[in-house]
Amino acid sequence: MRAVLDGLYRVSGALAAVLLAAIGVIVLLQVGANLIDKMVGWAGGTPPGLLIPSYSEFAGFFLAASSFLALAYTLRMGGQIRVSLIIHNLPPRARRFIELWCTAVAGSMTGYFAWYATRLVLDSLRFNDLSPGIVPVPLWIPQTPVAVGLAVLTIALADDFVRVLRGKLPTYEENTAGILTGDAD
Repeated sequence: MRAVLDGLYRVSGALAAVLLAAIGVIVLLQVGANLIDKMVGWAGGTPPGLLIPSYSEFAGFFLAASSFLALAYTLRMGGQIRVSLIIHNLPPRARRFIELWCTAVAGSMTGYFAWYATRLVLDSLRFNDLSPGIVPVPLWIPQTPVAVGLAVLTIALADDFVRVLRGKLPTYEENTAGILTGDAD
């Protein structure tokens, strides 16, 4: 089970990275098209008006998807900002209680958001909602990675809750322990 969950978090993080790269590609292509238009205009010709249709809308969709898909992987790697100055100075029992409370509350909240994000996807499917851009995109397509990212984050928080229940450090603490103690590579 551990390998499956770790694989899920890595795949989610890798998809987020691919989507960030796709944003860069789309923006670079549009910048290139703008440069060609300008150069043709400077040369005395009529600019062809090159355009990647709805490029900014696609970049926005990719940004939302990558942001949500990266949440679980970032949590597991200890990359999210946490105010842990107080918790690190608490006795182990109090620290464990706070970690349990935090993962339970965060897991409940993200589970709630995942549930409603999934309902939004299903409503968009049912009503055949389309984006208003030049290229009308069925809204369930960009909404799905948001719901999936929230679901994977909920699983990661539940995973860490169980780890803390078993007396282990949550993975976000385990992966930042070297940074905090100065033992990092």
